[in-house]
Formats: sequence, C-alpha cells, structure tokens
Amino acid sequence: MADRKDGIAEEKRRYGVKNIMIKAGITALAVAGAVSLYEGLLIEHCNYSYSTSGETFQNPMMGFAPSADYAEAVGENTLVYVDVTWRELEPVEGQYDFAGINAENHLEEWKAMGKKVVFRFVCDRPSEEAHMDIPDWLYGKTGDGSFYDMDYGKGYSPDYRNETLIAYHKKAIEALGREYGQDSFFCYVELGSVGHWGEWHVKYDEGLARIPEEQVCRQYITPYLDAFPHAKLLMRRPFEAVREYGLGVYNDMAGYEKDTGEWLTWIQEGAVYDEAEQTLTLPACPQIWNRAPVGGEFTSRISMEEILSGEKERTKALLQSSHMTFIGPKCPQACEEELLYPQEVDEIRRNLGYRYGVTDASIRYNRLTGYAEVSFRLTNYGTAPMYFEWPVCLYQLDGNGQVAERFETDIRLTELCQGMSEKVKVRMKVGRQEGSREMPFIAVGIENPESGETEVYLDMKAESIGRKYILNADRVKNGKRG
Repeated sequence: MADRKDGIAEEKRRYGVKNIMIKAGITALAVAGAVSLYEGLLIEHCNYSYSTSGETFQNPMMGFAPSADYAEAVGENTLVYVDVTWRELEPVEGQYDFAGINAENHLEEWKAMGKKVVFRFVCDRPSEEAHMDIPDWLYGKTGDGSFYDMDYGKGYSPDYRNETLIAYHKKAIEALGREYGQDSFFCYVELGSVGHWGEWHVKYDEGLARIPEEQVCRQYITPYLDAFPHAKLLMRRPFEAVREYGLGVYNDMAGYEKDTGEWLTWIQEGAVYDEAEQTLTLPACPQIWNRAPVGGEFTSRISMEEILSGEKERTKALLQSSHMTFIGPKCPQACEEELLYPQEVDEIRRNLGYRYGVTDASIRYNRLTGYAEVSFRLTNYGTAPMYFEWPVCLYQLDGNGQVAERFETDIRLTELCQGMSEKVKVRMKVGRQEGSREMPFIAVGIENPESGETEVYLDMKAESIGRKYILNADRVKNGKRG
C-alpha cells in the first residue's frame, strides 16, 4: 500500500515539473514573440553595400598642377603650380614684389575658387638667354658664383657655400612665409633653393661649384620649417633631412623609366650622393608616401603625346610605383591634352592620390528612443592617403536634404593608406520627419575644416546631395521597403 502511495506521489511530482516546464516554455515563447514584435514594430535594421564608381574625380589637393600663370591650362584642376625666382621676389634689397607675383599667377582668383598652390622658390633656372635668377644687389654682395652656357641652357649658378647668400636666403624664406605661410593655400612647398631648377644638383663638370656639405645644406632647409607650418614640404632627393623632419619628395622625371627607377631605388634602398662637396647620405625611406606626399612633374625627355598614349601603360605603372599625389607644372593642360586625349588623361588621373569610399554600412534605428546605431567601413582605393586632417562626418538629412544633425567620426584620413579600411560605429540621436515612422536619411561626407563644406568626391555608387553620400537612400521605394 505504501509503495502504491509513493508511486502516485511521484507521478504527481513529475506532472508538476512537466507542467512548470510547459508553462515556462509558453512564457519563453511569449517573451520571444514580444521581443520579435518589438523588433518588428520599433527597430529597423538594414545592411548596405556599395561598389566603386570607377569615375574620375577632381578632388582637393591632388591631381594635376598646371602653371598658375597659364589660366587656360588650369581648368577644373584643384591645384596650380607657382615657382618664383629670387630675382622676381626681391628686385630691391628688402622689398618683396608680392603684388607682381600675385597678379602674374592669378593667386587671388585661384584662392577664391578654392584651389591650392604647389610652390617652389628657385635661385637658378636655365634658359636660352644669358641671365641671373638672383637679384643684382645680391650678386653685388656675393659674386662668387659662375655664369654658364651648356646643354642645360644659359644662366648663373651661385656658390651655395657663401655665408652672405645663406643669410639673405633665410630672410627671403621668412618673407615668403609671412605672405603665404599663414594658411594652407600654399599646401605643398617644394624646397627648391639649391641647384638648377631647384633640383639640388649642379653640373659641376662644367666648372660650377658643387652642392655644399650636409651642414651647409641644412641651412637652406630649416628656414622653410618655420615659414610654412601649414604646408607639406618636399625635397627632390631623400636626404637625411627628409627622414628627420618627415618631409615628402618630388620627382621631376616622372614618366621616364630610367631616372624614375633610380629615384625609386634611393627611396627603397638608400644611396650615397657623390655630386656634393662631400658625399651625402640618402637614407632609405620605404613607403614614404604613407606619411608624406610625393609630387613632381612629367619629364621633358618624352613628349606628352607619348606619355599619354604610346607609353600610357608604362606611365601608369611608374605612377603606381611612385604613389604620386600631384604632377605639375609639366602635366596635361586643360586647353590642350585634356581635349586631345580625354580618356588617357582620366586614366592617368585615377592613378594619383587618394580615393576614399564606403564599402558597407549597417544602420539600426530605434523608433521609440530615436537613436540610430550607424557603422560603416571606409576604404582607400587610391595610391596614397590625404595628408591633411579633414574630418569624416555623418549627417542626418531632413525632408529637404538639408543637414539636421552633424556627427564627427574619429577616422583619420592621414592614416588610411592604400588598400586600408577602417570601420567606425556611431550612436546618433536622430529626429524623425513629421508624419513618418521611417528611418531618417543618413549621409557621409569629408569636410574641409576651413570652409566647413563637404568637398571630397567619394568612390562609391550611392545617391548623393552635393558631396554628401546617402547611406540608406534605398530605405523606401514607392512606399515599399527596398
């Protein structure tokens, strides 16, 4: 009898446990259903992906830099090139002809249009006529250089060891800095100053004084550091100062395989420069383009027609190996080559500088709280980064496409080098358009910190308003979710 009672009690216990489990299961299903309902009614979560556009862009601070004094050649390019000889700058001791330089190079016009300047100060520019590129008054104080007439042309090569020349050079660079170094209008400054065309070489086998030793050369470099704090500085050869001060480099033989190959060897492996008074070290600085710009111009040894057409593939390969951001003043002209070879010019342009674009995005929007969690991945499809700190921002757009809210991300474009991506996540408080339960439009853009405007074209197939690219443009199509 006792056994029977125990069995009945056990059955009741098991039934109770089972009943509890069933109720718990029902409760769990109810909770899951409620969560699912909540998700469906209050949470909108969409993923997006974007392919590259393959378009050619005229983006800030990259591309071609035609001569600023040849207005017809500039076109839509965002850069212009200006070089100034000492003779042009300071015709009378202590008197600087900035008015003449500005007028000749249309600098006020280019600045008003938002263009930037690639600048080089030159002491010796060979030409067909006998001349000097330093002012007469300075020649009177030094006079220990040499006039020349050789295959480069005619001109005058100063003795760069002269202490008076060095002292006045410092004053000249300081004056240039006071005039042009107060903002980023002069964004790239090539340290000319020494050698023919400002290329830090002298044809000493014609009897001209050699490039000075390292200590003296430094005195032509250091004045630029303080004079142009907002610019990126570049040198023709990767001397020790390039590594020490974080400078960029420029190649005035771009497109010419032999000389460009040698120049790339200097960068990748280092070398010694034995054309100076004392041998100078060219330390290796591999992948210098990841931290400092590479510029220069196309060679004059090959016609522009050959560079763009007959040797186009070689030109592209050399540019890709060099990771150049800008080319000028020897470059395709808007009024000439761009009209004759539009497709070839576009191909060359697409191998210069940065190309940023969003590859994918995810947006989770809570209709109840009004918060959106936005994550996206930005990729650099170009050969170099941007070298200036411009912010990457997210925007909530209103029904008229205007910015309702702005959110700045912590992406640093200067660190987003070729092929690199960075994913960022932002939690945004966004407002809902009146009468709508839909997720607001969210856009991305890169701003010029000086103007506050989005000024960079992104390499992504997405609808845009100006240069703000909408991440969720397909959220609703004809009243239905896309």
